[in-house]
Amino acid sequence: MSWIIWVGAAISLLGLIGLILSIVKVSKARKAGLSDEELRVAVHKVIPLNLGSLFLSVLGLMTVIVGISFA
Repeated sequence: MSWIIWVGAAISLLGLIGLILSIVKVSKARKAGLSDEELRVAVHKVIPLNLGSLFLSVLGLMTVIVGISFA
């Protein structure tokens, strides 16, 4: 049952990569010198990626915990 732990870790890693990507996108938007409204639109476009990445991270960590409890 240790494969469940590794699958959960991989899912969590995908979520972490998505979170880093969303941070990079917002950072680039801030450094671009956009106006407040343009910056708000840019950040608003990143929100689905951020929430999806958080969901993947939580799902992966839950899978790791289930794998640990079965082991």
